[in-house]
Amino acid sequence: MKAPKEMITLGGLQLNFLLDGDDTDNQMVMFEFSIKPGSKVPVAHYHVDVDEAIYGLEGTMTSIVDGQTVETGPGDRLFITRGQTHYHDNFTDKETKVLCILTPASIGPAYFRELKAVIVPGTPPDPKIIGEIMLRHGLIPAT
Repeated sequence: MKAPKEMITLGGLQLNFLLDGDDTDNQMVMFEFSIKPGSKVPVAHYHVDVDEAIYGLEGTMTSIVDGQTVETGPGDRLFITRGQTHYHDNFTDKETKVLCILTPASIGPAYFRELKAVIVPGTPPDPKIIGEIMLRHGLIPAT
């Protein structure tokens, strides 16, 4: 098995990119997404032009999609269409891992690199700066 093209760690989140826009003529991005116990994707958001497919590999990830709670465990599938507000948490005491596919490839490693550059461990992120980065990449923070 090939090693990930790129690994990005953001606090309790780790993304192992397997395919990016360069590999797919900007049609899709695919990555393994690991969330440590008690961690979450910090901002509820929706994608303007991107659909998100998730397949559970290990543990249980809790997602809130348009106000509905969805748990994704090994073998479970979740499809989030563009425009659906969502965020992800790990409420368990074990790491959770999912395979995530985004189509098209407009949200990829560059987005997560930008976030990593402005997030300082141990301090709360600046919501204004995070919001600006999100908007540049087609993610709209939920209000």
